[in-house]
Amino acid sequence: MTEATQSLIGNPVDIINARVPGSLDLQMLSINPQGIVEQILPMSKVLKRVPPIDLQVLDVAGDWISLGGVDLQINGALGLAFPDLSAENSHQLVKICEFLWDVGVDGFLPTLVTTSVDNIQRSLAVISDFMKLTSNRSLYGEGSAKILGVHLEGPFLNPQKRGAHPAEYLLPLTLEEVKRVLGNYAHIVKVMTLAPELDPTGEVITYLRSLGITVSLGHSQATATEAERAFEQGATMVTHAFNAMPPLHHREPGLLGAAIVHPHVMCGFIADGQHVSPTMLQILLRASSDPFSQQEQHEIYKQKLFLVSDALAPLGLPDGVYPWDNRQIEVNNGTARLPDGTLSGTTLPLLVGVQNLVKWGICDVERAIALSTIAPRSAIAASAILSGTAANQLLRWHLDEYTQELSWQRLLS
Repeated sequence: MTEATQSLIGNPVDIINARVPGSLDLQMLSINPQGIVEQILPMSKVLKRVPPIDLQVLDVAGDWISLGGVDLQINGALGLAFPDLSAENSHQLVKICEFLWDVGVDGFLPTLVTTSVDNIQRSLAVISDFMKLTSNRSLYGEGSAKILGVHLEGPFLNPQKRGAHPAEYLLPLTLEEVKRVLGNYAHIVKVMTLAPELDPTGEVITYLRSLGITVSLGHSQATATEAERAFEQGATMVTHAFNAMPPLHHREPGLLGAAIVHPHVMCGFIADGQHVSPTMLQILLRASSDPFSQQEQHEIYKQKLFLVSDALAPLGLPDGVYPWDNRQIEVNNGTARLPDGTLSGTTLPLLVGVQNLVKWGICDVERAIALSTIAPRSAIAASAILSGTAANQLLRWHLDEYTQELSWQRLLS
């Protein structure tokens, strides 16, 4: 920790000349002695403020300051897949939360891919207990990412678009089966991915929305008409755009086309360069509206897209061959595939996607950062406001103007 960042502890501090996503001008962030962001002002107004006597100043010289990332689709880390959670290995959740914090993630949804109902129930029970144990203590202060809920990616998927999901555990999309999968843990399920064409009645989406669960469409063969009907019923999200769904077509835009033009639907996407071509990502971002309203500080911008990692259990481990349910996956340069070559995921952290978007020239730094910090929070109706945030949650981003490489660090690193 540098002398400047040490001064953030126990003293009032002004972070000056900071870029903040959504603000046109350079900003000052005022941090109180308790380490909380108390005020954000344009630099043009700083001279009008009477500073405290013991004030310390940290000049970030135009670097970006943001909240940490939020990953809404992550399947495991450090060798543990979340569907394999049990009482015996539940202690590894602590290490995973610490690891994710170290790679810039403030919060995440452990994602349970298609498996047996017994496995889903066991994993939900472990996560529920963990969330109860950690609910009354400041995980952020201890350098640990927070579990925000669970993402159930299956088992209500179209067999024709199941990807790496095992066919034997797929279930019909009925109210009875949904209630059986949720069991007593609906309160911790934040997102459920499903194929809407499997339930033409639409009663499942209506039921899930009544429980406060965000419905995401994915692993689906839905036509644009079927997708639009699902959006009318309350679905508001699409899981890993382009992957496990029909491609965009000039006569049948399909699920993704319907989502892109819908004003209230957000699409998650993976920016590892393997799941989706950078060119197609550029098309996706251009087709989606500009997320920045360029209004006042603290405005939560209308977003159409958000980054996810879709990282698998080997996240944080070197390339190699690893077990995955009753199969194996091979990880090569951060990309995981089944023995038959089926793409099953990645082992790259969320913020690598931010760096890739900038490196590929797909979008500017501001939007790239927002896609991993503001947008995913917006997708699950979580606060993305900097004021009132603990300073140790903040990330500092620096763009090397010569190499155009984007780097980041915790502000208190």
